[in-house]
Amino acid sequence: MTRALLVIDMQRGFDDLAFWGPTANPECERHVGALIDAWRRDGEPIVVVRHDSASPASPLHPDAEGNGLVAAVAAAPADLVVSKNVNSAFYGDPDLHAWLQGNGIRELVICGIQTNMCVETTARMAGNLGYEVTVVLDATRTFDLNGEIAGLGTVTRTAAELMASTALVLQQGGFARIAATADLI
Repeated sequence: MTRALLVIDMQRGFDDLAFWGPTANPECERHVGALIDAWRRDGEPIVVVRHDSASPASPLHPDAEGNGLVAAVAAAPADLVVSKNVNSAFYGDPDLHAWLQGNGIRELVICGIQTNMCVETTARMAGNLGYEVTVVLDATRTFDLNGEIAGLGTVTRTAAELMASTALVLQQGGFARIAATADLI
């Protein structure tokens, strides 16, 4: 047992597009389900990460219905469930790094939501901690972003652009290998 699947923030609250805005990759949940099925079949460990937002207005707040996991993930036989309220799964409870080390896991396959937020942050930290990391891009998704940036003015990026940028930075920066679901099952 040297490899684990990290399923990040696959929560019902991310279906609230009125809150999050336009998204990309509607096949994300199906691909995550396929990865979970493959890991289950092979008897490999599955780690489920849940974002417990500190903001009462967030669909991911622990008291909100949206905090719950999507059906495919809720039914998964998780070997570990990590609760976090920041971007990185390595700053959650229980301690992910300690659990991985204690179980001799050196390779992480990461999927979930949001590609350019919690998935990317967790992948970067995992790479820095010395894990062999694969991000399954078609088993992630994110949302359009726009905002005022000092020196740049208004910057807008679509979810698809953010996913591509994240993949490029993770792979070319040496943090993770980028793969598709079909490459792993």
